[in-house]
This record gives sequence, C-alpha cells and structure tokens, in this order.
Amino acid sequence: MKQALALSLLAGTLVAQTSAPKPLPPAVEAAEKAVSADSIRAFDQYLSDDLLEGRYPGQRGGELAAKFIATQFASYGLRPGGDNGTYFQQVDFTSVKSDAAKTSFTLVPKSGAALPLKFAEDYVVFNSKLEPEATVNAPIVWVGYGVTAPEYKWDDYAGVDVKGKVILCIVNDPPSDDPKFFGGKGMTYYGRWTYKFEQAAKMGAVGALIIHRTDLASYGWDVVKNSNTAEKTFLSQDKDPKLSAASWIQLDIAKKLFDASDTTLDKEFAAAAKPGFKGRELPVSLKATVVSSVRHFQSPNVIGILPGVLRSARDQAVVYSGHYDHLGVKADAKPGEDAIFNGAADNGTGTAMLLEMARAITSSKVMPPHSMVFAAVTAEEQGLLGSLYLAQHPPIPLGQINLNLNFDEILPIGIGNELHAGGIQRTSFYPTMEAVAKKFGYTIPAPRPDTSGGYYRSDHFSFAHAGIPAFSIGQGGTFKGHDAAWGRKQGELFNTNDYHNVSDNFRPEWDFSGLANLCRLGIEAGFLSVAEPPITWNAGDEFEAARKETQK
Repeated sequence: MKQALALSLLAGTLVAQTSAPKPLPPAVEAAEKAVSADSIRAFDQYLSDDLLEGRYPGQRGGELAAKFIATQFASYGLRPGGDNGTYFQQVDFTSVKSDAAKTSFTLVPKSGAALPLKFAEDYVVFNSKLEPEATVNAPIVWVGYGVTAPEYKWDDYAGVDVKGKVILCIVNDPPSDDPKFFGGKGMTYYGRWTYKFEQAAKMGAVGALIIHRTDLASYGWDVVKNSNTAEKTFLSQDKDPKLSAASWIQLDIAKKLFDASDTTLDKEFAAAAKPGFKGRELPVSLKATVVSSVRHFQSPNVIGILPGVLRSARDQAVVYSGHYDHLGVKADAKPGEDAIFNGAADNGTGTAMLLEMARAITSSKVMPPHSMVFAAVTAEEQGLLGSLYLAQHPPIPLGQINLNLNFDEILPIGIGNELHAGGIQRTSFYPTMEAVAKKFGYTIPAPRPDTSGGYYRSDHFSFAHAGIPAFSIGQGGTFKGHDAAWGRKQGELFNTNDYHNVSDNFRPEWDFSGLANLCRLGIEAGFLSVAEPPITWNAGDEFEAARKETQK
C-alpha cells in the first residue's frame, strides 16, 4: 500500500548532528557485531523462492512463510506472543471481488438522459459491507474534499444530510501552503482515499464516489483500476460502518456529472478549496448494482517476544515489525510465463532483517530493561490489515509500547549516506535517533512535503494511528562509492520495472551490507528506546491525542 521506495523524498538540506550516542551494555555491542549480511541474504533468498508462491495470505505460500518465521523465533528462544501459547496470532479475513459482468453503475439526472458507466474504464467499486449483492438508488451529495477536521475548523459535511445517500468528493486535502494547515503541500491522512470512505460510512452514506485526478492522487488511473478490480480484503471482525459502494470515478465522468447539475467541475473544485465551503445534494442520482464474490480465510501475524528484566514493572516495549506477505501468483499468466510475485525486495528484505535482528540479539544474550517484540505481520498488501489487527490486539498493552520500528522494502544496493526515518522528527525520540544515525554513518535529511501521503502507506501507520510513536527505517537516495544520481536511479528503475511485479526476484549480485548496517542501527535504537522515558508525539501532532489516550 505504500509507494515503492520514497527515495525522492529524502533529498534536501541535512539536519545538523548535535547529540552523542549513549553508552551501551557489552551484550548490545556484541549483538550489533553479530549481524551478518550473508545471513540476511540467505533469509531473503529463501523467502522469495518460488517454493513460497509469492507468500499470499491464506494460501500455501503464505502459510509456509509464517511457519518458517515461527520456527526461527522458536530456535532463538523468543517467547511466543500469539494465540494460546503459539507464535501465531490468527487473523480472520473476508475478501470481496466485484463481478465486472454483473456490476453496473448509471448516473441518472433529474432531467436529461441517463449515463451508464463502464466498469474499470469509467469507475471501480467494491462492497466494504462484504455483501454478495447490493443495490443502490440514491441521490448524490457533493461534499468537496469529504473532510471533517475540527483542529483546522473545516467540515465539508456541515449542514448536509448524507444518510442513505452517495457522497461525491475529491481525493487529497484542501490545498494549502501553510505547513500548519492540512500539512501545507504535504498530504495528511484526511487526504487518503481510506479516510474518505471511512468518513462517508461514519456519516451514514451508502456509497461514495472519489474523483480521481492524477496530480492529486499521486498515481494514475491504472493504479486505481488494478487495486480495485482485484480482490479486496478486510478484517472480518471490523465493526466500523462500511459502504455498499465504495467507488472511484474518472475525472471526465465527474465533469459530465457536474454538467448535468448545471455547474462545472472547475467551479466546484475552486469552491471546495475555500474555507466555508457548503456541500449540497446534486440533481443526479446513482443507480447501481454491486455483485461480489465473497471469501473467508485466516492468516497469522507471527510474534516473538524477548521479555525485559523489568517486566514486573510497567513495560516500555519496542515493537520491531515488517510484513512477510506479498501478492501470490498471477491469475492470468500465459503458459511458460513467470507468474509468481516473489517479493524479494517487497518485503523479503524487511522480513529478513527482522529475523536477523532477533537472531543477533538473542545469540548475544541481550537483556533489555523492557520487552522487545518481533512481529512479522500479514496482509500489508491488502491494506495494512495484519498490523491494524496487531495494534488492536497487542501482546503488550498499547500504553506500555514505547516505539514501533518498521522495516519495509529496502533495496540491497550497498550502504547509504542518508537515513530514511519518515516521521521521526514528530517525536521526542528524534535526538536519540539522530545520534544513532550519526554513529552508523547516516545523516537524516530535513523533512520535505510528503505530497503522496507515503507516511500512511506502511505498517508503522497502524501503530501511529493507535497512538504509538512509529516510523519505517530505510536508506536514502545516495550511496557510498556512487555519485548522487546513482541511488535515485536504482530506486526509479525498481519502481518502474519491479515494484509489485513478477520481476521483483532475488538477485545474486545484490549487496546486503546496507541492510546489515540498518539492522545494527535498529538494534541500538530499539535498545535505547526501551531505556528511555515514555516517548511522545510532539505537541499538536495528529497522533498526540491517541497517545495520551493509551496512557490513561
């Protein structure tokens, strides 16, 4: 769900380094020395082997991966952190897939001809209520950006009744140049499509139409189409309100819809961008039938715990995480064609690093003051679902988790000069992390506007949303022994050719030294985090209130 390798976000002025690293027990230093690039390589090579069939949740390959990870945790002597004394935290999932032949959408104006839409070309839809069939025949209500944000004194739903109706909204945030107002040029969670659907359902709508525009979404229609015409997966136990028709429409369709409402898209977009915007019901209805196949399955998070020596007191655990799932096997592959999404970089690398940190820490007899939790999570590619469930059902109470360090999709191309730790500046842990980065040869670039909302697209977000200070660790765009352009070029090539493609395969020429260096950094940062007072979000941060709630 994240965009691949946000290398381009890491350019810019470097932050000055001022703090000194804190002294470490000998066992922690021994653990750092025990980290082996060859071990990470071996883990990644196995996890991305054809035997594991792309590690799809609830299928044979995903189960093999989970059992392999659990076996490693057991061999390290980690305490099981799953269900009933096992390493497996089983998660119940339900998937739906819209039937293109039986699903229909028609825009029906009060005057004029009806406009039938073409599935995948004009719109995509899924039924998040998980119903085999649903019918919708309801007015469309225009709600601008579809945002209710009290902290910004912004409410697109003010004064309009959307119960039983279909909302129409724009992807992304209301535009701003002020970093204190909807993140300025960066995207907040209010801009994400997931929020739009969540808020529409919360307000009582039966359907939602998000207007796609490439520059605002940060991806083209093909990404929307591919992501929403395949199977969509949800937590079976999720009790939050859902939609019978969660939809995207092409920009040209939105233009026609506004034309039928005696207004124009440009006029309505301009109005929606201004404070005080007022939504209204349009003289157009949506008549739709959404037919879906429904599938139920289980897939586990795999959890091992190294208890802290002060576990009898109030814990201050660190959670190391990384998703082990990927996309499985290509359904429409031709005979002889490579059909397996092996996911060597995404996220064989992060899972391999998780295993290596656990191996090095336990082999060196590290005794942390508070617990270290190692969590290989499932169903990230389905919408961060495994980590969402873990944050809702943690093995240690949320208020006793000090930090989440996540590892996701890190190219093995040597040692970088910059540390990607998006969001770290938003926490009280930043000075410590800055000092650790310097020790391991990294600088942390000054943050740049996150225009694509990348912070909300990897598993750390599930913990952040629950209040836990959390971020993903990776390497930036420049690498030792290469000019500044080389690393960014490697990232661009991967994003263009291999990301979520069957070509994301293990490569013998890969250099895992950078991943080993990040493991050493992760060990030290994690140990220091459990030795610190409770880590907090900065005052006014969007997750500050949730953090305070966990600590009541």
